[in-house]
Amino acid sequence: MFSIRGFVKDLRKYKKAMLLSILIFAVGLVLGAGNADTLTRMVMPDIERLGQVSRNLAQSDHPELNFFLFIFFNNAVKSIMVMMFGAIFGLLPAFFLLMNGLALGFVVTAAGGKGGNVMDLIVRGLLPHGIIEIPAILIAAGFGMQFGYLILKSLGEVGSRDASERTVDWRGFFISYGRGAFWIVGLLLIAAVIESTLTFYLVGGVS
Repeated sequence: MFSIRGFVKDLRKYKKAMLLSILIFAVGLVLGAGNADTLTRMVMPDIERLGQVSRNLAQSDHPELNFFLFIFFNNAVKSIMVMMFGAIFGLLPAFFLLMNGLALGFVVTAAGGKGGNVMDLIVRGLLPHGIIEIPAILIAAGFGMQFGYLILKSLGEVGSRDASERTVDWRGFFISYGRGAFWIVGLLLIAAVIESTLTFYLVGGVS
Protein backbone atom coordinates (compact mmCIF):
# COMPACT_ATOMS: atom_id res chain seq x y z
CA MET A 1 0.00 0.00 0.00
CA PHE A 2 2.79 2.43 0.85
CA SER A 3 5.05 1.67 -2.13
CA ILE A 4 6.94 4.55 -3.72
CA ARG A 5 5.78 3.29 -7.12
CA GLY A 6 2.15 3.61 -6.02
CA PHE A 7 2.84 7.11 -4.70
CA VAL A 8 4.32 8.21 -8.03
CA LYS A 9 1.33 6.71 -9.87
CA ASP A 10 -1.00 8.68 -7.58
CA LEU A 11 0.81 11.92 -8.44
CA ARG A 12 0.31 11.17 -12.12
CA LYS A 13 -3.31 10.20 -11.56
CA TYR A 14 -4.05 13.49 -9.82
CA LYS A 15 -1.66 15.56 -11.90
CA LYS A 16 -4.21 18.32 -12.55
CA ALA A 17 -4.57 18.97 -8.81
CA MET A 18 -0.79 18.85 -8.39
CA LEU A 19 -0.25 21.30 -11.26
CA LEU A 20 -2.92 23.61 -9.81
CA SER A 21 -1.07 23.46 -6.50
CA ILE A 22 2.16 24.56 -8.19
CA LEU A 23 0.34 27.34 -10.06
CA ILE A 24 -1.29 28.81 -6.95
CA PHE A 25 2.01 28.71 -5.06
CA ALA A 26 3.76 30.41 -8.00
CA VAL A 27 1.09 33.13 -8.09
CA GLY A 28 1.70 33.70 -4.38
CA LEU A 29 5.45 33.97 -4.98
CA VAL A 30 4.96 36.56 -7.72
CA LEU A 31 2.46 38.58 -5.66
CA GLY A 32 4.72 38.43 -2.61
CA ALA A 33 7.76 39.54 -4.59
CA GLY A 34 5.89 42.30 -6.38
CA ASN A 35 4.10 43.75 -3.37
CA ALA A 36 6.73 43.56 -0.64
CA ASP A 37 6.03 47.08 0.62
CA THR A 38 2.28 46.49 0.84
CA LEU A 39 2.72 43.15 2.58
CA THR A 40 5.21 44.36 5.18
CA ARG A 41 2.62 45.22 7.83
CA MET A 42 0.67 42.02 7.24
CA VAL A 43 3.56 39.54 7.12
CA MET A 44 6.17 41.06 9.44
CA PRO A 45 4.45 40.18 12.76
CA ASP A 46 4.46 36.49 11.82
CA ILE A 47 8.06 36.64 10.58
CA GLU A 48 9.17 38.38 13.78
CA ARG A 49 7.36 35.73 15.83
CA LEU A 50 9.13 32.96 13.95
CA GLY A 51 12.41 34.83 14.33
CA GLN A 52 11.96 34.96 18.10
CA VAL A 53 11.13 31.25 18.23
CA SER A 54 14.21 30.55 16.10
CA ARG A 55 16.46 32.57 18.42
CA ASN A 56 15.05 30.82 21.49
CA LEU A 57 15.64 27.41 19.95
CA ALA A 58 19.18 28.38 18.87
CA GLN A 59 19.99 29.30 22.48
CA SER A 60 18.56 26.11 23.99
CA ASP A 61 20.68 23.27 25.35
CA HIS A 62 20.03 21.05 22.34
CA PRO A 63 19.32 23.44 19.45
CA GLU A 64 19.51 20.87 16.63
CA LEU A 65 17.05 18.51 18.32
CA ASN A 66 14.68 21.32 19.28
CA PHE A 67 14.82 22.79 15.76
CA PHE A 68 14.11 19.36 14.31
CA LEU A 69 11.09 18.73 16.57
CA PHE A 70 9.64 22.20 15.96
CA ILE A 71 10.14 22.14 12.18
CA PHE A 72 8.94 18.58 11.67
CA PHE A 73 5.80 18.73 13.79
CA ASN A 74 4.90 22.22 12.55
CA ASN A 75 5.13 21.19 8.90
CA ALA A 76 3.67 17.69 9.33
CA VAL A 77 0.62 18.87 11.29
CA LYS A 78 -0.07 21.71 8.87
CA SER A 79 0.27 19.42 5.84
CA ILE A 80 -2.08 16.77 7.23
CA MET A 81 -4.59 19.48 8.20
CA VAL A 82 -4.40 20.92 4.68
CA MET A 83 -5.14 17.45 3.28
CA MET A 84 -8.05 16.91 5.67
CA PHE A 85 -9.63 20.34 5.41
CA GLY A 86 -9.46 20.15 1.64
CA ALA A 87 -12.86 18.54 2.16
CA ILE A 88 -14.24 22.08 2.46
CA PHE A 89 -14.30 22.32 -1.34
CA GLY A 90 -10.51 22.63 -1.54
CA LEU A 91 -10.54 26.21 -0.24
CA LEU A 92 -8.09 25.83 2.68
CA PRO A 93 -5.31 24.19 0.61
CA ALA A 94 -5.58 26.94 -2.02
CA PHE A 95 -5.43 29.67 0.64
CA PHE A 96 -2.55 27.91 2.42
CA LEU A 97 -0.52 27.74 -0.81
CA LEU A 98 -1.21 31.36 -1.69
CA MET A 99 -0.17 32.62 1.74
CA ASN A 100 2.99 30.50 1.82
CA GLY A 101 3.92 31.73 -1.64
CA LEU A 102 3.28 35.32 -0.55
CA ALA A 103 5.44 34.90 2.54
CA LEU A 104 8.34 33.29 0.67
CA GLY A 105 8.25 35.84 -2.15
CA PHE A 106 8.14 38.64 0.41
CA VAL A 107 11.05 37.30 2.48
CA VAL A 108 13.34 36.89 -0.53
CA THR A 109 12.46 40.29 -1.98
CA ALA A 110 12.71 42.05 1.38
CA ALA A 111 16.15 40.52 1.96
CA GLY A 112 17.31 41.86 -1.39
CA GLY A 113 15.81 45.28 -0.66
CA LYS A 114 17.82 45.51 2.56
CA GLY A 115 21.06 44.84 0.73
CA GLY A 116 21.18 41.15 1.57
CA ASN A 117 22.62 38.55 -0.74
CA VAL A 118 19.50 36.95 -2.23
CA MET A 119 21.40 34.14 -3.94
CA ASP A 120 23.16 33.32 -0.68
CA LEU A 121 19.80 33.23 1.13
CA ILE A 122 18.34 30.88 -1.48
CA VAL A 123 21.35 28.55 -1.76
CA ARG A 124 22.22 28.33 1.94
CA GLY A 125 18.97 29.16 3.71
CA LEU A 126 16.27 27.66 1.48
CA LEU A 127 17.60 25.19 -1.06
CA PRO A 128 19.08 22.42 1.16
CA HIS A 129 15.78 21.58 2.83
CA GLY A 130 13.36 23.47 0.58
CA ILE A 131 14.05 21.18 -2.37
CA ILE A 132 12.25 18.47 -0.38
CA GLU A 133 9.98 20.46 1.93
CA ILE A 134 8.29 22.65 -0.69
CA PRO A 135 7.33 19.78 -3.03
CA ALA A 136 5.96 17.83 -0.04
CA ILE A 137 3.76 20.77 0.95
CA LEU A 138 2.63 21.27 -2.66
CA ILE A 139 1.68 17.59 -2.89
CA ALA A 140 -0.25 17.76 0.40
CA ALA A 141 -2.21 20.74 -0.88
CA GLY A 142 -2.77 18.94 -4.19
CA PHE A 143 -4.35 16.00 -2.38
CA GLY A 144 -6.44 18.44 -0.34
CA MET A 145 -7.76 20.19 -3.44
CA GLN A 146 -8.46 16.84 -5.12
CA PHE A 147 -10.46 15.87 -2.02
CA GLY A 148 -12.53 19.04 -2.34
CA TYR A 149 -13.06 18.49 -6.06
CA LEU A 150 -14.29 14.92 -5.52
CA ILE A 151 -16.73 16.09 -2.84
CA LEU A 152 -18.15 18.68 -5.23
CA LYS A 153 -18.35 16.08 -7.98
CA SER A 154 -20.12 13.62 -5.65
CA LEU A 155 -22.65 16.24 -4.62
CA GLY A 156 -23.34 16.99 -8.27
CA GLU A 157 -23.92 13.31 -9.01
CA VAL A 158 -26.28 12.66 -6.08
CA GLY A 159 -29.35 13.97 -7.85
CA SER A 160 -28.38 13.23 -11.41
CA ARG A 161 -27.16 9.62 -11.32
CA ASP A 162 -28.10 6.30 -9.77
CA ALA A 163 -25.67 4.97 -7.18
CA SER A 164 -24.36 2.41 -9.68
CA GLU A 165 -23.55 5.15 -12.21
CA ARG A 166 -21.62 7.50 -9.94
CA THR A 167 -18.05 8.02 -11.07
CA VAL A 168 -16.19 9.01 -7.89
CA ASP A 169 -14.04 6.13 -6.63
CA TRP A 170 -13.79 7.02 -2.95
CA ARG A 171 -12.08 3.77 -2.00
CA GLY A 172 -9.34 4.31 -4.58
CA PHE A 173 -8.93 7.93 -3.57
CA PHE A 174 -8.59 7.20 0.14
CA ILE A 175 -5.97 4.52 -0.56
CA SER A 176 -4.02 7.14 -2.53
CA TYR A 177 -4.73 9.71 0.17
CA GLY A 178 -3.32 7.50 2.94
CA ARG A 179 -0.30 6.59 0.85
CA GLY A 180 0.24 10.27 0.06
CA ALA A 181 0.08 11.22 3.76
CA PHE A 182 2.65 8.53 4.58
CA TRP A 183 5.18 9.74 1.99
CA ILE A 184 4.54 13.43 2.68
CA VAL A 185 5.32 12.93 6.38
CA GLY A 186 8.41 10.94 5.38
CA LEU A 187 9.63 13.70 3.08
CA LEU A 188 9.00 16.33 5.75
CA LEU A 189 10.96 14.20 8.23
CA ILE A 190 13.96 14.21 5.87
CA ALA A 191 13.56 17.96 5.23
CA ALA A 192 13.42 18.66 8.98
CA VAL A 193 16.63 16.68 9.55
CA ILE A 194 18.38 18.70 6.82
CA GLU A 195 17.02 22.04 8.04
CA SER A 196 17.93 21.38 11.68
CA THR A 197 21.47 20.31 10.80
CA LEU A 198 22.85 21.45 7.44
CA THR A 199 20.74 24.59 7.02
CA PHE A 200 21.17 25.42 10.71
CA TYR A 201 24.96 25.55 10.34
CA LEU A 202 24.98 27.17 6.90
CA VAL A 203 23.03 30.18 8.18
CA GLY A 204 25.07 30.50 11.37
CA GLY A 205 22.80 28.77 13.87
CA VAL A 206 19.61 30.67 13.12
CA SER A 207 17.15 29.09 10.66
